Parts: sequence; C-alpha cells; structure tokens
Amino acid sequence: MIRAEGLSKQFGDFLAVDGVNLRLGAGEVLALLGPNGAGKTTTVRMLTSVLRPSRGWARVAGYDVRRQPDRVRAVVGVLTENHGLYNRMPAGEYLDFFGELYGLDRKRRRQRREELLAQFGLAEAARQRIGEFSKGMRQKLALARALMHDPPVLLLDEPTSAMDPESARLVRNAIKALRSAERAIIICTHNLVEAEELADQIAIIRRGRIVAQGTPSELKRQMLGPGEYEIRFAALLNGRLKSLPKNVTLTAQGEDWIRFRSATPERDHPDVLRYLLEQDLPVVELREVPRSLEQVYLEVVSSAEGAISDVG
Repeated sequence: MIRAEGLSKQFGDFLAVDGVNLRLGAGEVLALLGPNGAGKTTTVRMLTSVLRPSRGWARVAGYDVRRQPDRVRAVVGVLTENHGLYNRMPAGEYLDFFGELYGLDRKRRRQRREELLAQFGLAEAARQRIGEFSKGMRQKLALARALMHDPPVLLLDEPTSAMDPESARLVRNAIKALRSAERAIIICTHNLVEAEELADQIAIIRRGRIVAQGTPSELKRQMLGPGEYEIRFAALLNGRLKSLPKNVTLTAQGEDWIRFRSATPERDHPDVLRYLLEQDLPVVELREVPRSLEQVYLEVVSSAEGAISDVG
C-alpha cells in the first residue's frame, strides 16, 4: 500500500530526508518516531505529493507520488499538525464542503458526515462554529475530515495531541477500528505508549535517516538484548538456589523471587522450571519483565548520536 525507496528531500544545502526506505502493507500500522526536525513531516509531505522528492521514489496505493500527484491525494487521508480548520464554518458544513471536494455525491456526503460526527462525539456540535471548539474537539474534527472520503491510506501527524484522556482513548479506538485488510496507516507521534499500542511496525528517524525499523518486539530484542523474566515462589529461598541451567543468566534475586535472561524462552523455560521443581522450590508465577518502547527509543537515539560523534 505504501512503498518508498531512497526517498530524499534537499532544501538548498540542507538534506532534510536522506534515503528513507518504507514498505507498508494493507492492514498494517506504522509509527514513525523521531525528535522534532528529524524529517517525519517532510517524509509525510512527500508521501502525499505535497513535496516533490529530490531523489528516490514512492508509491501510495499503487500511484507514483511524482507522476500521479492528483491520484495520490485522492486516496490518502491526512491529519497535519496545523489543521487548517475554517473557524467561521459550522462543523457539519465544513465536513460537507470537504466531501464535495473529494467528489462525494450529496447522499454519500450526508451519510459520512453524520457517521463521523457521531463517531467522534461531535454530533451535538454539528451546527456550532469551529472557532468555538476546544483543542480536543478541533483535533477530532480534523481527523473526521481526513476520513470523509474513506481513504485506503491514512497519514496521521500527532493524532491525539492536546486531547484529554477520554478523547485520546476515543481516537485511539477509532484508529484501531480503521485498521482493515484494505487500509494502511502511518502515525507520526511523540507518544511512545500510544505508538506501542497501535503500531505493527516502528520506524525511528534521526536527522533524516531511518536508524531503526521493525516490530516492537524485534526492536526490543535488537536494542535491549535477550528478554528478562521473573519467577516468584510460594516460599522464601533461604539460599537454596545456587545456580540455574547454563542457557540462562541470573540477573537479580530476592527473598522469594529471581530474574534471569533468556534468548530462547520457548526452549529454556521448560528446563528452568524442571530444574527448580527438582530443587523442591514451589513456583507460583513466571512472567516476562516488561520493556517499554521508550527504552528502545532512547537507546536508538543514543546510539545514533554516538555514531555521529564518532564520524565527526
């Protein structure tokens, strides 16, 4: 649904995006992460044919962003950081206006307008001028506008920015519901918890380059090493545990618990449990110690900074 190879954008002497490669299929959500100025927004603008790439190429829903910009714009729904909402228009009229721009007939425009206003809790505000909306309401209306023509590709820049927790949860649930066999979604966000909740793939961009890419679990293994696991016992250890099977590494120990690392848990865990039971140690729980995407992100950015410093 989205494919880019060597996608680059240069403004004078400044290389804003440098050789980005992306591949996203229908039914997948990609979270594009990176600090401000990393190249996220420029990448999205090239994928929507707003900016012409300096080098490389990209296709969106089968259309070339250079040669078929009108086709690309017709199949994408975009939520930008600056919404461009028309403050003097009522919300319902605003959605109807954009539905007409997308070529929807009157019946379809009315149907989509009512569906989306209800979905985002804005039905009672349909006749209210947008200038009177709160920040969260404006964000939800901008997302509704991006969905008006039911596009197969969504490019969302900070979709829950400035929202209260209830509204943010509503939008996240809407994004989950939008995932389908016919739709691909890219989310640019600084909310790492949100990215981990919503995304199948993560791409971290730093100074215009993708410095890490993969599923959340793949990136955790690559950047943080083998998983860490915790076992709790029904009784105190009292020094009875001296070692563990050779394939695992003991990392911490308490009065009634231990932690260990294992690169191949499907093979190692049965051996560990068997060993502990042979020692008459009553196991009551075995769980993976949670590792966050924030840990991965900080490690990736730190590594990228170190590499740049070494080159310098």
